[in-house]
Amino acid sequence: MRIYKIFRAPEWAALERDGTTAGAPVDLADGFIHFSTAAQAAETAAKHFAGAGALVLAAVETDALGDALRWEPSRGGQLFPHLYRALARDEVARHWPLPPGPDGAHIFPEEMT
Repeated sequence: MRIYKIFRAPEWAALERDGTTAGAPVDLADGFIHFSTAAQAAETAAKHFAGAGALVLAAVETDALGDALRWEPSRGGQLFPHLYRALARDEVARHWPLPPGPDGAHIFPEEMT
């Protein structure tokens, strides 16, 4: 199964440069890296990244994350994937640009599922 992490451009550039990331400031504050499922990603973008401009969407296979990945309740009781360790760049199976559309909502790639 694939899960998705939304990165701001500087966060993605840092992962590309450093090879690992402990996540964005919210991830560091919460003690885990926030991910979303394909069904949750657009709502996550709208809620947490509105007005953020162009983003990067990274897909990660859950099998690559081992026991450090936990599914925990969040918005409305939905289970969200949380990674309790750093994410390595080589664990990202695929990534896409996530541009804002004319209405400001980010445009997700059709092939992300």
